[in-house]
Amino acid sequence: MSMIKEFKEFAMKGNVIDMAVGVVIGAAFGKIVSSFLNDLVMPPIGMLTGGADFTDLKLTLKAAEGAGKAVTLNYGAFLTNIVDFVIVAAAVFAAIKMINTLKRSEPVAAPAPTEKQCLECLLNIPIKAKRCGHCAQPQFAGTQS
Repeated sequence: MSMIKEFKEFAMKGNVIDMAVGVVIGAAFGKIVSSFLNDLVMPPIGMLTGGADFTDLKLTLKAAEGAGKAVTLNYGAFLTNIVDFVIVAAAVFAAIKMINTLKRSEPVAAPAPTEKQCLECLLNIPIKAKRCGHCAQPQFAGTQS
């Protein structure tokens, strides 16, 4: 089998396409959550902390010299991303929990019988048996107990 044909079969499987759709929707959801965080959640938190914007919090390791940029640890952006992750995780958890409660449990069908009782000795024998292996009594079609 050629490599291209094998890749085509892999890519056209349903679960790969489902995963791709999930990634696209997840990226869009991530943008919504980031906007929610940056535009609605962080401004009040910044106001409560004296007007500080978390994304601007940083520790300068080396000051800017001439045309070179300063070397900084942007821990404010890191904290913002942690809060972003917690919000996304909570939203996904709530969505999955809601879906699981809405999902109806389908009744499980009883498996088809594989054995029947012998009419004479009452031992279990295969359902297609024409004679009992124990007492050799003939078993007639349609007679089950």
